[in-house]
Formats: sequence, structure tokens, C-alpha cells
Amino acid sequence: MSDTESGVQEAPDAPEAAPEVGRVRAASGRAVVAGLVSVVAAAGVGELIAALFASEASPFGAIGAVAVDLAPAWAKDLAIALFYTNDKNALLVGIAIVLLLVGAVAGLVERRIPFLGRSIVALLGVAGIAAAATRVNAPELFWAPSLVAGALAFVTLGLLLPPHPAGETGDPLSRRGFLIGSAAAAVVGAIGTAVATGIRAGGQAVKTLRDAVTLPSAQATATIPDAAELDIDGLAKAVTPNADFYRIDTAIVVPEVDPAAWSLRIHGLVENEITITWDELLALPLSESAVTLSCVSNQVGGSLVGNAVWLGHPIRELLARAVPLPEADMVLSRSHDGFTAGTPLEALTDDRDALLAVGMNGEPLPLEHGFPVRMVVPGLYGYVSATKWVVELEVTRFDSARAYWTDRGWSERGPIKLQSRIDVPRERDVAAGEQVIAGIAWQPHTGVAGVEVQIDDGPWHDATLATAISDDTWVQWSLPWTAEPGNHTIRCRATSAEGERQTDAQAPPAPNGATGWHSIVVQAS
Repeated sequence: MSDTESGVQEAPDAPEAAPEVGRVRAASGRAVVAGLVSVVAAAGVGELIAALFASEASPFGAIGAVAVDLAPAWAKDLAIALFYTNDKNALLVGIAIVLLLVGAVAGLVERRIPFLGRSIVALLGVAGIAAAATRVNAPELFWAPSLVAGALAFVTLGLLLPPHPAGETGDPLSRRGFLIGSAAAAVVGAIGTAVATGIRAGGQAVKTLRDAVTLPSAQATATIPDAAELDIDGLAKAVTPNADFYRIDTAIVVPEVDPAAWSLRIHGLVENEITITWDELLALPLSESAVTLSCVSNQVGGSLVGNAVWLGHPIRELLARAVPLPEADMVLSRSHDGFTAGTPLEALTDDRDALLAVGMNGEPLPLEHGFPVRMVVPGLYGYVSATKWVVELEVTRFDSARAYWTDRGWSERGPIKLQSRIDVPRERDVAAGEQVIAGIAWQPHTGVAGVEVQIDDGPWHDATLATAISDDTWVQWSLPWTAEPGNHTIRCRATSAEGERQTDAQAPPAPNGATGWHSIVVQAS
């Protein structure tokens, strides 16, 4: 008996869902691509306009600067620990990823709710305008790059995902038209970004002005003894080349300060408020001083330290003209981009070579190291002293003013701690036999009297010190070593000129500098 005859009927064939699922996925993919390329085009054009007309209003730079200011201290510390001097590039990559994610979401939203997705990408432009407006010394056209970028993203997303005419289904824009439009938007974004990068890298007006500067001769020069350089391959040089000098600051886009427009104002708790221009500064007696600078974020054995010969005028001479009042104990320095640092007044008025520097290793300051003028103060971590692009010194008190990093949990006063580092062996696999262990040690404004090296928990051996340039600089050291086959742990510790021995207590950089002995493990074979 058949199923029909028995009363059991066959169910009709189920509708094929696969084609519909495929259409939905294709439409969603198109929406995501539309959102992505809209953001790419907008970002590229925005950066190009900023590079041409308002470099300090770069959408990426402005948003990145706000992100740096709002980020908690632990996030900044983590970024520096993970990326060191590439922390800014890492931040910009992170911002780009977030923007792309927002663009993808906006595309999906626009597909379902026309105009809402476009509004989302337009709001990115509004965010860029708001961020640029918060920057100190925001250019007159601070609104232009982000406004154009937001408008372009809005229009591009609308063109790639036009709304369906009433009563119709399917994609209003043909597949060919969508591909051409998406490719064009991506190309516009890529070209805009590339051209903007090229302009910033080689076409800045201030870079041209910097290259044309001829600095006056120093009335007092720094002498670098031949014996300061041990000439060991892999060992940090006695003087760090400018291109290799570490850079840690809060500027996402390097400030461009025209020296002709630069001036320094000294005010606050002083008898005489004074202002000095670039020409007036260069007319003052300038002197050279070799000084080692170090970032408070430097880990034990880290590379955020460098030594250079700086040319400048003593800050104490300028403060003497201003005559600080007796109750003053701090100088709050301000950068062109708004960064502030609080320096103990005595560190700027005692006999150390605290300089208002205009030169670095025989040339004008590089832009990224503070051109036209920065501060250099021996013995203090950079976060409390080494203000780049400095434009203001406010004589004040620690109990009435706070600086950028002290507001974020770091110590008010930042004396550099006694440190030593092993540079050689640089490779962790070495040949058994005759080797050399070498490194550097530093405590600026105090000096280093000795370095000891320990191998495999054995006795400490005195290393040979190179001739120190001065108590304000690092000193190279070395120790011959006969490497036996196997794994070896090597440690170093320094002794200061005041007799202090470097502590083995391990401490992180926050809040006032890392401590501990640097150690490495090598395998000799």
C-alpha cells in the first residue's frame, strides 16, 4: 500500500535557503568593504590636508594626543615597556585599527538603517575637530582636516551604499560600479597618506629653517678624551649619535616651531619677568656640556638612555636675571605642545650645567629632540627636567603647581638612580674561550667610581673603567673573560663617586625609576 493510500502525505520540498544566505553574506561583505574604504579615503585626505595647511591638526595626531593625555599611567607604562621608542607608532596603528573597525560597523549599520551609518563615520570627523581644538597652539585651520575627512567619509559611504528605491530589492549599485568606487576610495586614501607622510618627512618648512641655522661657537667646549672610548664592537659609544638617541615624549606629531617666532617667558614668583627671543638667546655666551639623559621608564638594562654634547646657555644665568622669590622651590617648564615638567629650583640654580640647549653633537637640535630650544639638566630624569620645544618657565612651588607626569602618579622629584648595563656579549650564543664583557654605568651629577662583574654566582671582579668624560656622563667599562662551555649568568653593579653601591633590590620604573642589577644569560660552545 502506498503512503498516499495509507493517509501519510509527503511534505513539500523545503525552500532552498542557501541562495538567500549567500545573498545576505554578500550584501554584508559589501557593506563592510564600503565602511572600510570610506574611512581609509577620509583618513588619507584628512592627513594630506593637515600636512599641507595645519600639521598640528592632523586627525591621527590630535586623536592620538588626546588618547595619550586620557590614558591611565599604567597604560602608558605598558606601552613604553612593550614598544619602547616605537610606542607612538604602536598607538597610531591602534587608532587605525579602531577606525577601521568603526568603519566596518558603520557600513553594516548603513545597510540596515540608511543615513545612520553615514552619521557614525561623520562623527569621527567631529571627534577629530574636538581633539584638535583641545591642543595648545592649535592652528587657525584646526577644524579643516577632520571636517573634510568626516564629510568625505559621509559622502563616500552614501555613494557606495545608496538606499533602495521604494518597493525595490537588490543592490542599487551594480557590482562593477561598487568595485570601481571602492577601489577608487582606497586609492585616494593610500595616495593621501603616502603624500602626507612624504611631506612630513622631507618638506617641513621648519626643517628647512633648521637646516639653515648656523650656531655660534661655544665659549667653553666639551672635551671628549680619547680614552673615553673603548672601541668594543657592540658597546654603546661614548657619545650617542643623534640618529640613535632615544626619544620619549608625549608629542604624536613633532611640533614645528619657527625659531624666528620662538620666545621664552620666565615669570611667576620672580622680581623681574623676562622674555627672551631666539636671536637674543644666540647672542648670549653659549657653552658645551656632555650630559647623559635617561627616561624614568627605562627598565634595568634598558636602552632609554643616551649621552650627547649639548650647546646652550646656563639656565641659572637667566633665572638670576629674573630673581626668584625666596618662597619659590620649583620651576614649571612648558612645551610648545602643552607638556609640562616640574624641576627643583635648586637643580637649575646650582653649579651643574643645566642648559637652555640649542645644539646637540655639533649641530642644531633635531626637530624630534626639541628644535629650536630644549632643557638639559644633569642628574634628573627627563620627565622632570628635559622639556623639549620649551617656551615658558614659571617659577613656582611644588605645593601649588603640578606637572604632566606628576599629575599621573610619578614622583615630584626625579633624581637619576645609579645604574649599570651589560652591552657585550650582545649575542646570547658565544664561542668558548677568550671573550670580553663590557657595558656602561651612569649616575649624572654624581659620577661612577667603579663597576664589578659577577659570573655564575662567583666572586665579584673589578672591571676596568674607561676615562669618564665627566661626572655628568656615562662611563664605559670592560672585563676580560675566559668562557667555559655551558650556560653562564653574568651580572654587573656599579659604585658611585660618593661610595654608594648599586642596590640589588628589584623595583619597577614607577614611580621614580627602576632599580636592580642587570643580568644576562649566555651559552658558550
